[in-house]
Amino acid sequence: MNETFSTSSDLAIQVEGLRRQVFVLLLALIVVTGTIATVLWYQAHVAKQTVEGIRPQAMQVINTYKQLTTTVNVQQMATFVNQINAFAITHPDYAQQVLKKYGITPVPPNTLPSQPVKK
Repeated sequence: MNETFSTSSDLAIQVEGLRRQVFVLLLALIVVTGTIATVLWYQAHVAKQTVEGIRPQAMQVINTYKQLTTTVNVQQMATFVNQINAFAITHPDYAQQVLKKYGITPVPPNTLPSQPVKK
């Protein structure tokens, strides 16, 4: 168990073996790091090409959304919400499920604007 080295040449051989092993491990580390860097670069390259390919379609969707949101008629939205409230008064299950989901509080019946009577 307790090894004693008789000569300094035995120590020199072991130190040389350790140096060789450290050199091989460092070389393997460089190869693995280079491989990982290459794979990551390739993935970034492919992702960039994919984004560039989708960009025209995405810009079209974004522009359509912007056009639709700029032409929203506030009066029509208010009328729609009032109609939903009127419906919710007669259908309490709708009010509990749908209106609460979207944060719309039902208006009591006496505060709803009166509908014009058709003649």
